Amino acid sequence: MLALLAALASPAVALTPLERLQTQRLRATHEAVERLAGQRRAVPNASGFRDIRAVLHVHSSLSHDSSSKLEEILPAAKAAGVNAILFTEHPGPRFDYFSDGHQGLRDGILLVPGAETEGLLLFPTHSMAGEIPSGDQQARAQALVDRATRGGGLAFLSHLEARMNWKLEHLTGSEIYNTHGDLKQDGRFIDFASPLALGLLISGLEHYPQETLAAFQNYPAHYLRRYDELCQSGRLTGVAACDAHHNQVYRVVVNAKGGYDVVDFRGARMLSLPALAAAMLRATAERPAAGKVVWKADLDPYERTLRHVTTHLLVEELSRPAVWQALREGRAYVGFDWMADPTGFVFQAETTSQQRPLGSDLTLSEGLVLRAAAPLPCRLKLIRNGHEVEHHEGDQASWPLREPGIYRVEAWLDLAGELRPWILTNPIYVRKR
Repeated sequence: MLALLAALASPAVALTPLERLQTQRLRATHEAVERLAGQRRAVPNASGFRDIRAVLHVHSSLSHDSSSKLEEILPAAKAAGVNAILFTEHPGPRFDYFSDGHQGLRDGILLVPGAETEGLLLFPTHSMAGEIPSGDQQARAQALVDRATRGGGLAFLSHLEARMNWKLEHLTGSEIYNTHGDLKQDGRFIDFASPLALGLLISGLEHYPQETLAAFQNYPAHYLRRYDELCQSGRLTGVAACDAHHNQVYRVVVNAKGGYDVVDFRGARMLSLPALAAAMLRATAERPAAGKVVWKADLDPYERTLRHVTTHLLVEELSRPAVWQALREGRAYVGFDWMADPTGFVFQAETTSQQRPLGSDLTLSEGLVLRAAAPLPCRLKLIRNGHEVEHHEGDQASWPLREPGIYRVEAWLDLAGELRPWILTNPIYVRKR
């Protein structure tokens, strides 16, 4: 308790998920999010582009590990303010993820078909059914990248935690955050063996569901370190991976022996609860009968997952060509929208005669300045070649440039005494004269 109170007073402290799941912490975080919503101020748009929310790495019932159809996903996306969904189905023999995939405008939301396969997110311009490359995994991945991008499609490196040493050519970009990869840093998503963790999770999901999911959010240091290294060799667009499936649904049911089993979203038994947790449930249950569901946890409904993190794109219009152009050119930033709406955030290069958006590639010149502006006061960090060189407290900052480098910006918010990452931009590439 003393450690938690100390953390509440110190914005420098990074808390663990278990500490963030404490009821008073969840309440404080929720109240901080509500205050931020009231303090938000629009940033003047001088870029000429429209800032839209896109979500990448989304699965539906076409994938083997999801049972959700568009009738569930579209209303959730609309409620979360999403403008474009880039689906990434796991390929299978019963469907063609491009030809049979979700695409077009539906209820004002742009749908783009794609696949997650061989460590990649692929968005081709044509069907790639039957094209099964040979070789080791990295060789197969390279062949798929070549095939997808040769026709004008896009290819992103996915789940970097499993492939930090991969080097592929012709990539469009890379994930710089992955919700599932983030959760894996803390071990199992839910520690069912711990009555304390289980109790906090039950309470959190009932009262503060969005903040409960966000309790597992960490700064993606390992992803960004690798991304910064890869950008030294060539341009790559950084994107967020929602990794949305709506499959983190767990139920505790009474088994035939009167004990308690934890089953997954398909009803498959994962484990039997240990004696202490089972005893706690027996103390509250009334006449448990075999098959009875005594508790259910739905951690990742689409609305909650899609609101957690998005990839904001600066586009000319809401169309697939415009979205792809923004992704190719790096006109993108990752926003943890659950904290506060980052729409309109600015990171650009300026001279006396021009303004260039994030993702631009330009030559160092006299009077070149990088400028950032946010809709909320925050800590704005300037990152050069993977290292923080300066930070500024407030809603805007300018940095005169005197040396070349690959520059990106991070915006951090103080949420109830904890400084947490809010925005991760794509770089501006500044070359030698």
